[in-house]
Amino acid sequence: MNYRHAYHAGNFADVVKHVVLCLAIQALKRKPKAFRVIDTHAGRGRYDLAGDEALRTGEATGGVLALEGQLQRFNDAGVDAGSGSFEPDTETASPSALPPDEGLRLYAQALDAARAWRTPAAPDTAPRFYPGSPLIARVLLRPQDRLIANELHPEDAAALRHLFARDPQSKTMAIDGWTALKAVLPPPERRAVVLIDPPYERTDDLPRMARALAQALKRFATGIYLLWYPIKDPDTLRPYRQQLAATVTQPTATLEFFHHAGRRADKLNGCGLTIVNPPYQLEDALTAVMPTLTAHLETVTGQGTWTYEPLSG
Repeated sequence: MNYRHAYHAGNFADVVKHVVLCLAIQALKRKPKAFRVIDTHAGRGRYDLAGDEALRTGEATGGVLALEGQLQRFNDAGVDAGSGSFEPDTETASPSALPPDEGLRLYAQALDAARAWRTPAAPDTAPRFYPGSPLIARVLLRPQDRLIANELHPEDAAALRHLFARDPQSKTMAIDGWTALKAVLPPPERRAVVLIDPPYERTDDLPRMARALAQALKRFATGIYLLWYPIKDPDTLRPYRQQLAATVTQPTATLEFFHHAGRRADKLNGCGLTIVNPPYQLEDALTAVMPTLTAHLETVTGQGTWTYEPLSG
């Protein structure tokens, strides 16, 4: 357990992952029935972009900080990210009713709300915080919704507990993420977004994730699953995709983002998300937001690319 996300917080991969997470959560808010967000490898929940770890890599400069101008216009509007105001209110409305900037709007407002979460200092003097996925999820919840955030690393688990201490809508756990996935499924609400984002310290994390997904779907077949993965050598993903095709029968798609055209096996060239049971209009929302992300996130001579590809269903 050597991986520490503080070195990478707010980078291009975080932005892509968190925009998708915001859209998935907001899709469940179309209906009043409660849901749950389950984060199996949650990290510490909040990161200081002015801290030593973040400054050592500077990865946020090519990530969330590169979007500042785009995000600020939504925060200036002052719309509550947790209000649940996602139009249309039915799953039968036309895709054209979805606002074209919905992904950025939700992300901007979630960041704004998350940075203010239990921060004692005034916003203009506080360190520049970037929220991890559990905190982004938490500020998007309505009163009837719940969060389960699990983190095994001792220091990060302690920080996560402190972040959500005495919050009645959150539960933190500190066990192996794969064990946690088995323990919390199915959720009582029978509606959930399940985020699986392991540290990828082991060479078998991708096939392990595919196996864990197959087991999870036996317990809870209708949840929205978001499985994040790094992309170094794209050829190494072929066995993972084949494993998914052989074991997953639910509708499935992949979103992949490359921040430059080069393909070096020793470098993080991009990231991907396997999305199981993609919510209604997610493809339309991503088609609208990904060109903006591609234009502003860290790229080399404007060579960033993205793809959204249905795999089944």
